[in-house]
Amino acid sequence: MKPLPVHERFHTWQGEGCHLGKSAYFIRMHGCPVKCSWCDSAGTWHPEHTPDELEQIDPATLAEDAFASGCEIVVLTGGEPAIHDLMDITHALRIRSLPVHIETCGAYPLRGEFDWVTLSPKWDALPLDETLAEAHELKIIVEDEASIEKWVAELAGRYQTDQVWLHPEWSLLNDESRRAEGKKVLSRISEWVKEHGSPYRAGYQLHKVYQVDQQGSGSRPLVPLGGDPSKGV
Repeated sequence: MKPLPVHERFHTWQGEGCHLGKSAYFIRMHGCPVKCSWCDSAGTWHPEHTPDELEQIDPATLAEDAFASGCEIVVLTGGEPAIHDLMDITHALRIRSLPVHIETCGAYPLRGEFDWVTLSPKWDALPLDETLAEAHELKIIVEDEASIEKWVAELAGRYQTDQVWLHPEWSLLNDESRRAEGKKVLSRISEWVKEHGSPYRAGYQLHKVYQVDQQGSGSRPLVPLGGDPSKGV
């Protein structure tokens, strides 16, 4: 089995989406070609925050550690996990009867066997139709008041799921200079869900409120959003 470059791995709970609150073991991998300016995992790609030597871990070891944690689900995330061949790690997890979830932007083909696909599209790397077809839920990041309409137009007719989460872009809620803009985004999400109903759902990253990711053994220190200290963490 080929080792995978792992940024961090820890036992926590899923803080968003349809599996909110479930005991989860997160395996966060290095590398992301998209590099969003508001990325909350910039330690996986930002040159000022990436370790000189990446930890390379055998898939069987990752799977055994996840199994030993007693988690309900395993979440493969990043960075962008789909840039890696995940066949070995997904096989190692599934033979241990662990449900395998992936969080991806959808711009790359999925190589592996997944029980749940969360697709969060990004403008700088638009999702493939084949990956959208595999998505069990969509997570749209709402950056401004016009974001929802833009994504609805871009994704129209390209996905099957009836679970479309609208998440406020996190830095809008944590940067004092942008707080007013953040309130407008929250209001727009609320209005949209009330006006349109299914498949749209108002979302939030509840694990950040609890700060639960930082409580787990194996998690790395927080990196500023997008690697930029002015945006907070």
